Amino acid sequence: MVKPLEHHFATQIKHKIDLKTKPLGALGKLEHVAYQVVSILSQKLDDKQFAEARFEITAPQLIVFAGDHGVAAQGVSIAPSEVTGQMVANFASGGAAINVLCRQLGWQLSVVDCGILTPPAELLGIVSQRLGSCTRALHIDEAIDDKQLHMGLKMGAGLTTQYHQSGTNLIAFGEMGIGNTTAASAIFSALTGLTPQETVGKGTGVCEEIVLKKQQLISQALARHKPNLTNPIDILRCLGGFEICQMVGAMQQAAKLQMVLVIDGFIATAAAMIVCRLSPSAQQYMIFAHCSGEQGHRKMLAYLKAEALLALDLRLGEGTGAAMSLPLIQSALALYNDMASFDEAQVTQVVEGE
Repeated sequence: MVKPLEHHFATQIKHKIDLKTKPLGALGKLEHVAYQVVSILSQKLDDKQFAEARFEITAPQLIVFAGDHGVAAQGVSIAPSEVTGQMVANFASGGAAINVLCRQLGWQLSVVDCGILTPPAELLGIVSQRLGSCTRALHIDEAIDDKQLHMGLKMGAGLTTQYHQSGTNLIAFGEMGIGNTTAASAIFSALTGLTPQETVGKGTGVCEEIVLKKQQLISQALARHKPNLTNPIDILRCLGGFEICQMVGAMQQAAKLQMVLVIDGFIATAAAMIVCRLSPSAQQYMIFAHCSGEQGHRKMLAYLKAEALLALDLRLGEGTGAAMSLPLIQSALALYNDMASFDEAQVTQVVEGE
């Protein structure tokens, strides 16, 4: 069970932010981030510990979960499924966008094979948590069977626990998987009742003909599985992916452990929606890094009543948007920790309107 945030220190946190040498609210979203992250990181502190605490992100971990999708054989992407494995190898060799950003910004990066067509060579250093080589096509059959589902949730949770035990207090979620925007759109439709026409976008840049094909396949999947789409776990089983399944397990465990969760784009947010349906309090621990260029992502954020930190029209996946949020989160905490108050700086506080 995910515990709701307890607001023991809410008044103190807000007071400290408001009394910095600035007009009220002048640091915009950074003030909201500071309030949220300090609230999360102070959950287990007593009064004395809170008064003495310096709040910092420790060992930030970004995980890219990779999996292949049976529906990809229907031509729902600009790339064949083999590209998933090729990109995983690219991650391992350090040549992808996410590698560059993690090196630049100070993330620890892990790549997880949740079930791609060809197992990566051991020497690549990929975390192997394979549930199979590919999900079943969601418009024909349940994408994931019960054994794979429960194993995937357990594996994702175990990975989060491992990083938490090694000192990580902030964890970010990215993904790689040809065809996974189709799965994410199907999950979004099943959770909300929105039509595929409302949830399907261009993914990595497909043509209008492929968009229509994605909509058609999702409509078939929703009709086929309709009796079983009554709860989030069954929705995940029928429509999800191996990487989405493990993200759900990892996110839910991170929230249980009261870590800060950074959610990337469209696919990661689909996983987060399932987690929030299972444990509504989990959203209190989530920072939504960016609003992607995928048209359904904006609707997802609106549905969750969540505001993204960034809007850069990214539609790459991999966790790239989540990666770019780290310096903003760290800056918010630095301002909270180190920016002087009006009294400390001997600056006259001006009340707005005076």
